[in-house]
Amino acid sequence: MAIKSFQGVRSKDASKKEYDAPILVEDYMTKKLVTFSPEQSILEVMEAFAKYHISGGPVMDKNGFLVGIISEADCMKQISESRYFNQPILDKSVERFMTKTVQTIPHDMSIFDAAGVFDKHNRRRLPVMKNDILVGQISRKDIVIAALKLSAQNWKK
Repeated sequence: MAIKSFQGVRSKDASKKEYDAPILVEDYMTKKLVTFSPEQSILEVMEAFAKYHISGGPVMDKNGFLVGIISEADCMKQISESRYFNQPILDKSVERFMTKTVQTIPHDMSIFDAAGVFDKHNRRRLPVMKNDILVGQISRKDIVIAALKLSAQNWKK
């Protein structure tokens, strides 16, 4: 006597496991940014770093376009030079110390590809662009948090 299956008809979707966790940079990036202008003083930047507990940020021109990035490392250069040349920190503008050639990533890049960019170029943060407009910033820490969330998603039953 043959054994009959009592499982019934399976839907096509049941055989495919859907992966609905967000994996794009735009899902994990910081959207509310502290930005700076090229005309600001390094002292103002350092005060903002301390006030907002950040270590860097994008530099925007008067039209709202990304023209550079300023970081704590850039400020360290200014602090070092001011002592060496016995000059006050106040009179130096962001434009003089910012990184002008800024590496960016697109908003729709996967966090896995973004992790590769961080690894290859040893950056702490990357501005995120959509149609040549700054829409956010993602850090190495954001990528780690995303990986943890994805890991937790995989283990759910």
